[in-house]
Amino acid sequence: MLYFARGSKTDIISDPELNDILREVFDSMGPRRRVLAIPPDFTRLNSHAGPITRMVNDYFGDALTDVMPALGTHTPMTEEQIGTMYAGVPAGKFRVHDWRNDVVTVGEVPAEYLSKVSEGRVNYSWPAQVNKLLLDTSFDLILSVGQVVPHEVIGMANYTKNIFVGVGGAEGINKSHFLGASYGMERIMGRARTPVRDVLEYARVHFIPDLPIVYILTVRAKDEATGGIVTRGLFIGDDFECFEKASKLSLETNFIMVDHEIRKCLVYLDPAEFKSTWLGNKAVYRTRMALADGADLIIMAPALKEFGEDPTIDALIRKYGYKGTPHTLEATEANKDLQDNLSASAHLIHGSSEGRFKITYCPGPAMGKEEIENVGFAYGDLAAIMKRYPADRMKDGWNIMPDGEEVYYISNPALGLWAHPSRFV
Repeated sequence: MLYFARGSKTDIISDPELNDILREVFDSMGPRRRVLAIPPDFTRLNSHAGPITRMVNDYFGDALTDVMPALGTHTPMTEEQIGTMYAGVPAGKFRVHDWRNDVVTVGEVPAEYLSKVSEGRVNYSWPAQVNKLLLDTSFDLILSVGQVVPHEVIGMANYTKNIFVGVGGAEGINKSHFLGASYGMERIMGRARTPVRDVLEYARVHFIPDLPIVYILTVRAKDEATGGIVTRGLFIGDDFECFEKASKLSLETNFIMVDHEIRKCLVYLDPAEFKSTWLGNKAVYRTRMALADGADLIIMAPALKEFGEDPTIDALIRKYGYKGTPHTLEATEANKDLQDNLSASAHLIHGSSEGRFKITYCPGPAMGKEEIENVGFAYGDLAAIMKRYPADRMKDGWNIMPDGEEVYYISNPALGLWAHPSRFV
């Protein structure tokens, strides 16, 4: 059922409007005894899920008993992060998702189905796993809150990904990531229907049809007039139609088609959002289809302090590095530690240029030159790069430097997908 759908490339939905819409939708649903909210974690700060979750809390009050951020494999939110992102929501309502231990397998998507949707690239079955809290029958409403935006693993983020990955289990997360990487990132990004999405949709229809999940999906974009991030669309529903409409708007809003291939691309990683290459490699994922062969991708990462958000994943990235698909597949075939963490294998594939362009990471003081080079990236001096390309004076898109050099600048890689028509296949 579609409860609400509104949005366009030029629309701006203000917070007062958003609050009124939510109240009307909740009124139409009737009274609820106990509500669970599943918003994103701090790595999705720009999703506007914070204010939306506060509005949910204001409406339901004590009936909103639990808020479980969809961590996936990320580090649990700190008290400071919760206070910043979810100001106004009582801290006592927050629960931590343990993706290794607190999950239940609700069904198994057959290997034959995965082989079919992946065109034979994988032939394993897929466990549909969710946090056990979702199966508590005392909840008569589960609100999944988040942003629809192009995504490297599944095509478009959110919807059932928030459930089966965001509060899913280790095996399901690993296998879904490896499915996407095996099928091919450039065949997936920006599409609502992908092999990974098909598998999650199979699981929704077959294994959790009775869970009272309603999805609250935003489409967000930078407003050129103010420079701030605004809500372009809001979609509320309990099935694929809601997500499909949000994806269509996101593709129109967040997809940037460049008029010629980029030879030098500079990406800035906001210190509040990006502290790992696990997240920071959005700079690689989201730009690769716009980069020319031999291009320079320079990533300014002042807060970089680790590779993986999870200690196990961090160790695997340090051990195997971003060295291309053939190397990663061979290493996965030969090593149990990667076989047990297929999401790490997928990430190593996603973060490699496959030798087609150069990736230079420019970290702050918490990450050294040797660490950067050991995982397969070139190292750049952050101070020198920011002196030549000052982030506070660069504009998103094409820039011509004083000496005539042409560069393409991106202030936040999480908000878009960049491509040249010749590479969007």
